[in-house]
Amino acid sequence: MNESECGSELRSRSCLVEASPPASRHGITRRAVLGAVAGAALASGAPRRAFTQYAGTSLERTELGDGLHWIAGAGANVLVTETPNALLLVDGGLPDRSARLRALVAERWPDRRVDVLFNTNWREEHTGSNEALGAAGTRIMAHENTKLWLGGDFFVEWESRRYRPRPAAALPVATFYASGSLDLGGRRVDYLHLPRAHTDGDVAVFLPDANVLAASDLVAVGSYPVLDYVTGGWIGGLEAATKSLLATVDSSTRILPAMGPICSCAELEAQLELCTAVRERVAEGLSRGMSFAEFVESKPTREFDAARGRPDAFLTQVYEGAWYHVRELGGII
Repeated sequence: MNESECGSELRSRSCLVEASPPASRHGITRRAVLGAVAGAALASGAPRRAFTQYAGTSLERTELGDGLHWIAGAGANVLVTETPNALLLVDGGLPDRSARLRALVAERWPDRRVDVLFNTNWREEHTGSNEALGAAGTRIMAHENTKLWLGGDFFVEWESRRYRPRPAAALPVATFYASGSLDLGGRRVDYLHLPRAHTDGDVAVFLPDANVLAASDLVAVGSYPVLDYVTGGWIGGLEAATKSLLATVDSSTRILPAMGPICSCAELEAQLELCTAVRERVAEGLSRGMSFAEFVESKPTREFDAARGRPDAFLTQVYEGAWYHVRELGGII
């Protein structure tokens, strides 16, 4: 499918911003109320998100039926959707896995290019193939905020890492502000924007005919969710996003998270229980002026640790992210 054919077939029902100029954000100013408490928390060295589970592993493609394929081992799970005349990827793995991912796709679909690539958020385990695929003519789609972060220069404190602007070829060429759908060679593809959850540009992709949801980082299985508060994520937003996803799926929906195997709505229900409990506890803590150390001491994830592991990074993200939404949480007494 050539460029003009792609443009005519991909008819979106939301407002798309095509080929808008690269934008950037320069730095993040945290609210002064965090003060020394947050600084002490960061100095303690919150664990960075671990991608080492993929080190030394090969990429594996699993056919899901209905023209859908799941590729594991790229850094974050990749969903491939095929039709007779179009090929769509949901996410593109880490930069150092991109060549292997693209080779695997080319081996299965020789003489076909990737027509559309969705970025479910800005983080590099999802956007590592942007530059190569964008240069090859793939139409990269994402929420407008994802494009802004990809073009930005900013520091993510909980990772102790600075992110630099990505090359122009790596930036999405079709962005949107709300949920919508497109026609991929006769197949409906819904994209759902769930604001301020993992980041402020989170997108899930739903294939209604196959009842498959690529939920990306909006669902965490067997671990604690990542709330990237520097780029807009927070516990209340993830709670709301989880409720929205539960309203989209049913008991038969196959859900592909960013990490781990395909799951069901049971994992979304478990995540909602976690988010509601922790959101209520951090709200109560902030209302009483609870410090980060006191919040940790209160063990706000006590009934979830056995199933999800150590909550250290999650608690830091919950506490610091909540300060940006203190009014929504009821304020401070």
